[in-house]
Amino acid sequence: MTTTEIRPARGERDRAAVFVIRGAVFVAEQKVPIEEEWDERDPAAEHLLALVDGVPAGTVRLVDQGDGTGLLGRMAVLPERRGAGLGAALVRAVEDRARARGLRAVELHAQTHALGFYERLGYAAHGEEFLDAGIPHRHMVRDLA
Repeated sequence: MTTTEIRPARGERDRAAVFVIRGAVFVAEQKVPIEEEWDERDPAAEHLLALVDGVPAGTVRLVDQGDGTGLLGRMAVLPERRGAGLGAALVRAVEDRARARGLRAVELHAQTHALGFYERLGYAAHGEEFLDAGIPHRHMVRDLA
């Protein structure tokens, strides 16, 4: 039986796991330049770590934007763990953390190939497509009320 735990990244070991996962997915797999993947929001963000049978398998961060909204970002699931609901569980965990902080909505910048995934979780796209690290994205939002 597989066990999954999603929790805030605690300590240096967890933070290292977060950046290893992001490096594997964004830098190695998607060819995002490393200087664009790690940014100024990382130090203040709340990073969540997904563990499958105790092994780090996914991550996401939540940034409080100071206007009642949270920004979900840098969600990454290792290839061997995709397709089993871990991404959806990470999104729901961010929403729970945002509610606990009193935030009213969660926004994100979705890679266009993932729009359907986020729409199934209640997010609505708005605005024009834009490039981030050379990858097409759209803004999305979900009201938490």
